Amino acid sequence: MKTIEEVIVARNTGKAFTVRTGDHIRIYGMTIVDFVAFNLHNLRERLDQARTKANDGKVFVSTGDKLYSKANNVMFTICEDTFHEGTHDLQYGMCSKERYGLVINSGKIRETYKVDLRPEELPKHGCLENLSNALSPWKIEPEDIPSPFNLYQAMKIDPERGTIEHTRILPKPGTYVDLKAEMDCLTAVSACPNPSKWTPKSQEPKVIVYEED
Repeated sequence: MKTIEEVIVARNTGKAFTVRTGDHIRIYGMTIVDFVAFNLHNLRERLDQARTKANDGKVFVSTGDKLYSKANNVMFTICEDTFHEGTHDLQYGMCSKERYGLVINSGKIRETYKVDLRPEELPKHGCLENLSNALSPWKIEPEDIPSPFNLYQAMKIDPERGTIEHTRILPKPGTYVDLKAEMDCLTAVSACPNPSKWTPKSQEPKVIVYEED
């Protein structure tokens, strides 16, 4: 394992990474991490939640599954997933300043996040802003950022009603997901603010981009 880049992503910030074909990106986390990807040579080709679910035939993807673009091209293979306590999300999208405003205005903070918070305790911005800032050098507009692969976001899905809701399932220390690039990719991650009486620095995600030996 030859490390190309290793970064700690501060809470409620984002970071972009270039991952070449055959290289890996390993994402450690004890809280939610939003992950997006683009074809490095055609930034209009992006990770697609719907194609990933359709082509893998499941809503919860893990080791051995693929992440697809809207053009049905494989972008990444999930080589290892150590989040055994829960599942990752391909339904919910990403948080944002506007999303937190909607929750506050609805009066459903407790119902949404399963934790008692005052409106002023919710973040002033979220993953959309984090990813937008990280991807700004490539001139990617916020509206062109795809819905993410939400690592460590264990959602409860009712199989009959189709409703989704947050759970309080989070990873244990040392948990990671390892993705192998199947094309040259521009990726970005956001360390979600995860409203739960705030994530301590010891839980900030670590990202390693590396070559196989």
